[in-house]
Amino acid sequence: MLENDVKIKLRQIVGESHFKDDMETLVTHSYDGTPMLLQLPEGVIYPKDTAQVSAIMKVLSEHRIPLVSRGSGTNLCGGTVPVQGGIVMVMHRMNAILEVDMQNLTATVQPGIITKTFIEHIEGLGLFYPPDPSSMAISTIGGNIAECSGGLRGLKYGTTKDYVIGLECVLASGEIMRTGGKLMKDVAGYDLTKLLIGSEGTLAVITEATLKLIPPPKYKKTMLAMFKDIYGAARTVSAIIENRIIPATLEFMDNPTIRVVNDFAKLGLPLDMAAILLIEQDGEMETVERDIARISEICQEEQADQISIASNQEEALKLLTARRSAFTALARLRPTTILEDATVPRSEIAEMVLQINRIALKYNVQICTFGHAGDGNLHPTATTDARDHDEIERVEAAFEEIFEEAIRLGGTITGEHGVGLVKAPFLEWKVGSTGIAIMKSIKQGFDPLNILNPGKMFAKESRRRVVIDRV
Repeated sequence: MLENDVKIKLRQIVGESHFKDDMETLVTHSYDGTPMLLQLPEGVIYPKDTAQVSAIMKVLSEHRIPLVSRGSGTNLCGGTVPVQGGIVMVMHRMNAILEVDMQNLTATVQPGIITKTFIEHIEGLGLFYPPDPSSMAISTIGGNIAECSGGLRGLKYGTTKDYVIGLECVLASGEIMRTGGKLMKDVAGYDLTKLLIGSEGTLAVITEATLKLIPPPKYKKTMLAMFKDIYGAARTVSAIIENRIIPATLEFMDNPTIRVVNDFAKLGLPLDMAAILLIEQDGEMETVERDIARISEICQEEQADQISIASNQEEALKLLTARRSAFTALARLRPTTILEDATVPRSEIAEMVLQINRIALKYNVQICTFGHAGDGNLHPTATTDARDHDEIERVEAAFEEIFEEAIRLGGTITGEHGVGLVKAPFLEWKVGSTGIAIMKSIKQGFDPLNILNPGKMFAKESRRRVVIDRV
């Protein structure tokens, strides 16, 4: 229970209306985008600037009170569930674009700005910020940084880590630290900027970010390739890359996903296809036209059943929006939707999808698969019902085996969702016991009292791995 004198100190820092401990507020900040995880915090606080964040952390450090920093809570790994109670710090008041530097092509922003709002502002200035997580209409830049979010454009343009070049953050002690800056080269010591990206709020509270911007592509073209053979779709992905073509977007949807998305977006897609590839290329007009023509040839060589190219920007946007809505569409099917991510080398995409289907059949659960085929990042998504405890146990067992298969195929347990609470028991499968020990020592150096997002990343006990060998 939060002591009254602590509440008084926190209210003095942010003002009476910006610290809340009423039940409605506590409940609405007890969960995030991850299903079936809930824990009430003891208070919710809304700082307006870095000075307030620093002052808050000094109070919490003095009293050893846990803190979870939070944007919109859209993450899917339980990363912002306050599992040890304490304080949830919501960053939405810190939502300013502090500067757009047209000479250095950088933007400096506060963490609470909505990703799509920032992207639209930058595009209005004739510039481009590529990271585009599917949740960008809701998620914040700070949350994107904490999770190192990816997106549909990740194959060609990279992910959040490739565009964050400087950070301001507050440590657990309340000390303020700056890393990086507007410069494009900096090898002065360890790269603390990259270390903080994807650290999921376990090392520091991010209060400001300097982001790299680039010129926008001049021309775009979008196409769909439809396959009755899933291996044909997978071979197409590999062949496109082998031909030295790197599309801006190269997305995959399996048959169950096609059916749901088609019903949701009313696209008129054929429902007898095993897989669909959504492909977009951008750049100079001549290059785009050449690449799309060659991609079409590759699709034909790999026995694509149908190939269609969007005739205008409106049609292209409709296709991309439909893909971004896959999770929303699947969430309409049943009360509980569990969206996971596992990444494999792209040459193993077909094998991974087949193994997901085998595992779903084995455990008698419904799993649809879509994702970023170009970078091997798949999103197996189970539609289930949290009230059916037997089915939920089977879903959890299925995902455990899916993670095992991803590792066996040379992949990883998460490509962009993060570790948080959900993947913590499996982290050692990927990084090994030595990797876990090194990560814990880094955490100890940043946060010796373990008050920053405690209970995340590191499980009390790692899950025992049973090696699967079907080669």
